[in-house]
Amino acid sequence: MKLTPKESAVITLVASGYSDKEIGVILKISYGTVRDYIDKIVLKLQARNRTHAAILYAKIHSDWLYTIK
Repeated sequence: MKLTPKESAVITLVASGYSDKEIGVILKISYGTVRDYIDKIVLKLQARNRTHAAILYAKIHSDWLYTIK
């Protein structure tokens, strides 16, 4: 399944090592919303957890490294 732009932004930040709280501040969304996005991403990517989802995303979208500021 394809991720939405917001889901892609969240998983990119997860893969970059940001905490849920930091992701919320960066994207201007609540901690709970970040958790909801991560849960949806894990399901969509059929990952075991957030770390596995980040690894899968990085393998599929190697260009994510260049979008981090």
